Amino acid sequence: MVILLGDRAFKLKKPVDLGFLDFTTLEARRKVCHEEVRLNRRLAPDVYEGVADLVGPDGQVCEHLVVMRRMPDECRLSAMVRAGEPVEAPLRQVARMVASMHTRSPHTPRIDEQGSGKALRSRWVASFNEVRALPDPVLGAGILGEIERLTLRFIDGREPLFAGRVADCRIVDGHGDLLADDIFCLDSGPQILDCLEFDDRLRFLDGLDDAAFLAMDLERLEAPRLAELFLHYYAEFSGDPASPSLWHHYVAYRAFVRTKVACLRHGQGEFGCAREAHRLAELTLHHLQAGAITLVLVGGTPATGKSTLGAAIADRLGYTLLRSDRVRKELAGIPPRQPAPAPFGEGIYCADLTERTYAELLSRAERLLGHGEPVIIDASWTDAAHRAAAEQLARRTSSDLIALRCSAPPSVIAERLARRTSGVSISDADQAVAAVMTAKAAPWPDATRVDTGASPEGALEQALAVIHARHAGTARRFRRPRMEPG
Repeated sequence: MVILLGDRAFKLKKPVDLGFLDFTTLEARRKVCHEEVRLNRRLAPDVYEGVADLVGPDGQVCEHLVVMRRMPDECRLSAMVRAGEPVEAPLRQVARMVASMHTRSPHTPRIDEQGSGKALRSRWVASFNEVRALPDPVLGAGILGEIERLTLRFIDGREPLFAGRVADCRIVDGHGDLLADDIFCLDSGPQILDCLEFDDRLRFLDGLDDAAFLAMDLERLEAPRLAELFLHYYAEFSGDPASPSLWHHYVAYRAFVRTKVACLRHGQGEFGCAREAHRLAELTLHHLQAGAITLVLVGGTPATGKSTLGAAIADRLGYTLLRSDRVRKELAGIPPRQPAPAPFGEGIYCADLTERTYAELLSRAERLLGHGEPVIIDASWTDAAHRAAAEQLARRTSSDLIALRCSAPPSVIAERLARRTSGVSISDADQAVAAVMTAKAAPWPDATRVDTGASPEGALEQALAVIHARHAGTARRFRRPRMEPG
């Protein structure tokens, strides 16, 4: 209960037991009031004035109240966003304040364990179970099942990512409930209120997870540009080079937490909460699709345009590109643009070095996929055994596999091979090599054919259509922020 009186606000804890919190004793309420003041003074020291004792007629303390300076409603970040007011400057300050709090956070085994993939999976599963257990279901089994499938697929293949986050001290004692309603943009600077105080484990989290809550809330307020801007600000101030896929996952997690709350409120008879739950569930699914981890094989015989297409996809989607021609020459100990022509199966194109090249490509891809980085491998992929190894890798890392086979008319291929200039193209293949590779290529029925003969732009659109169809087509991807020195 919040009592507004003049320029003060007084917060009283109700004597309730909700399972996840128990405020039924006076001592429990006293402790949590003092903890709320202590924690919130990290981000709003001038707002939280202390804890007052309420004394009854008999002179005994009968209740405890958190005493706060009252904030002007018109300065709420949520109200300013809805009104279309410029909030970029205060958002940047909020990002700096949150990142600074995270930097000062202690790092203990108790805090770190909440950043593991196991702990994150447990929180998701608990939310799924709570939503499914509601007597009046709001979400259909279809969307809930797809959210669960994509969520667990991401977590189960990303143990190196979560272990690395813990090792890099990215798990913090954060805010835990960073909502636009609780941020006030004053002339003296933002005041960030109402952190989660009743359960430490819910406040011990990855710093990205903490910041993602506000990004999600800004999207809920129909301000996706501000959401992405805030994430970039946070990345700048925290120096966190996390992959966009992890951002998407944490925004999805926060959207589903609010989905669950909306479902619970619907069960309590609050009008409009079912619609809100559906909106938030769609937002959850949107980000899970955008953050799906993908291994894209871009193949084809020489001069079919696979390298041009692979580079274009990587540039458009922000995927990591691995090129067989570059890795092959690296293993051979020569610069990538140094010519090394040889007949098919000879020189640096012998069978042994070819096997080593594909093994190295898949090894590098496995490390990247495990850390949440989608990967494109540009290679010929004419050998079915190499493609089978890539399929096994995708299963091992719980990644989506997309195979694209480039093709072009023979006249176009011949013209491209004739135009190649020594020292400009990494590839050394000539017309003779291309002819042998084409004759020996094993059928690739699982691949989608991409015609590169017309234009690079047309080929790119064909490829993107295949990738987007795999991930529902509408998901917007965050681009990795550029990290500035200092």
